Amino acid sequence: MMFRFLKKGKPMIKMGARVRDNITGFEGIVIGRSEWMHGCARCAVQSNTLKDGVPIDAEWFDDQRLEVIEELPVKVSKDSSATSGGPQKDAPLGRSVR
Repeated sequence: MMFRFLKKGKPMIKMGARVRDNITGFEGIVIGRSEWMHGCARCAVQSNTLKDGVPIDAEWFDDQRLEVIEELPVKVSKDSSATSGGPQKDAPLGRSVR
């Protein structure tokens, strides 16, 4: 298994992994990741817990705080109508750059 390593030899946490924050105990699935210029990497973690019947918002954590509980395969839709992202279709028009 190949890992991309960050500082201090810790493997990068994969999208879709079930993780736990070792400070707060918050658990969920990694749904996003950001890497910053000076080495900070953060993961968005979506809990499967509901509050008043509504999913709670995803929280961002430094990846060094996260413990991988289980690596889950990321399911990608084979449906031809699924989009893969790209530019926001309804983005407001801005000034043109000259």
